[in-house]
Amino acid sequence: MTKIEFPQSRCQVGVSRADVTPPVGIYHRMWGAAKHDRATGIHRPLTVTALAMSAETSPEDKPDAVFVAVDHCLLWYSEMAALLDTVGDLTGISVDRITVFFSHTHAAGLMGLERIELPGGELIPDYLTSLSNEIATAVNDAVATMQSAVISYSTGRCNLATNRDFFDPDREHAVCGFNPEGTADDSVLVGRVQHAESSRPIATIVNYACHPTTLAWDNTLISPDYPGAMREVVEDATKAPCFFIQGASGDIGPRDGYTGDVTVADRNGRQLGYAVLSALENMPPASTSLKYTGAVVSGATIGTWQFFNTDDQRQSDAVAWQHIATSCEIPYRSDLPDREELQRERTEWLAKQDAAAASGDTSAAADARAMAERMTRRLVRVEHLPVSDTLPYAVQIWKLGDAIWLALDGELYNVLQRRLRKTFPDTSIVLGTLANGSKAWYIPDRDSYGKGLYQEDASVLAQGALEQLFDFLVLKIGALLQTT
Repeated sequence: MTKIEFPQSRCQVGVSRADVTPPVGIYHRMWGAAKHDRATGIHRPLTVTALAMSAETSPEDKPDAVFVAVDHCLLWYSEMAALLDTVGDLTGISVDRITVFFSHTHAAGLMGLERIELPGGELIPDYLTSLSNEIATAVNDAVATMQSAVISYSTGRCNLATNRDFFDPDREHAVCGFNPEGTADDSVLVGRVQHAESSRPIATIVNYACHPTTLAWDNTLISPDYPGAMREVVEDATKAPCFFIQGASGDIGPRDGYTGDVTVADRNGRQLGYAVLSALENMPPASTSLKYTGAVVSGATIGTWQFFNTDDQRQSDAVAWQHIATSCEIPYRSDLPDREELQRERTEWLAKQDAAAASGDTSAAADARAMAERMTRRLVRVEHLPVSDTLPYAVQIWKLGDAIWLALDGELYNVLQRRLRKTFPDTSIVLGTLANGSKAWYIPDRDSYGKGLYQEDASVLAQGALEQLFDFLVLKIGALLQTT
């Protein structure tokens, strides 16, 4: 081999940032074990970052795709649909061109309208309106700044991510926590977005799989968790917005997590941020190839390599833009919870909570409150599912030059990401999860069923769903890569 090509995409890109930090005092309790309801302060601001993109030669006056990175865990179905409709109305962009990627921070608060009656819940409706408006403004600003750009891709390494499916020997039951014997993808895919002519930095794309669960039930502050400090590190160095995309992290989280100490979240974020900077430093100049230029006789005979501008064929390959919006019919689990039964169980747990509180048993009250919260979330998971034997699982795939971008529903186990990148080793795969929320919720791999895991309990799909989705994606991605 005497020539090395580097993955890149050439397209039009615009970026914009907005602050969407909720007010102090808003409903914040994300964790069933939490003792508080209202947020007491702000650790770091929450942001939205809009990335407007089009093919380099697109004749349309609207972007071909808009990606929005949002510092929230996710929104429920109804709240998500309302947000997309509002953003579409205020921008004039079709909703099917808008993809929201949630960072999945568990410290931003849970913005569900079913919580209006709880302390701080009265602030949720106005906040959701504000969130929609700020996203629309950011999208419009991003569209207004679209310019010819080159995205160069590189893969770094960061061991912040660890497996979190641990078997508790005392309980003889699986728990959700650091598993030192588990496997996790330590790759961090970085996209450097630069102006095509001046090489001026426009944005940095960071795709990494790790649950933002550093901060848990003891934390009472609004926080983006580790992505906040990661962005600060990257943006201080690049002077350009950082766009974070959460990867397949269903069974992945930080080793140091489930704490109330925000300094741990910042430390985790800096660890990832430095890995991103390392990957950026390893990137060659945009639109270049590395060629062997021959031997130089010195004390030793030295083989020399130099960077040259890419040829016309590489330039043409880099501007390729294709998009597929499709769905994969995946069976529901056979024991999908019944809506009426879930409501009955929730009512029973709330009654137990009240009884325990009245008797002064704070521990039992806390446990009952956590179980009531679990029933609430199960209800939210099933109430909007299509009545059928299968879920039409939404899949969006973009071929952008040498890269494949994926927008996938729910929280997928990490093995999907590892297997896809192993199957297509010469392709930069940007894998985004929790795209426009979640209908499927968790999607564990086949071997993780039957262990009593929370993720299995939270899933609505049958065992084997992840493997079925993998096969589907391989076919679709393979077909795209064969086209020119």
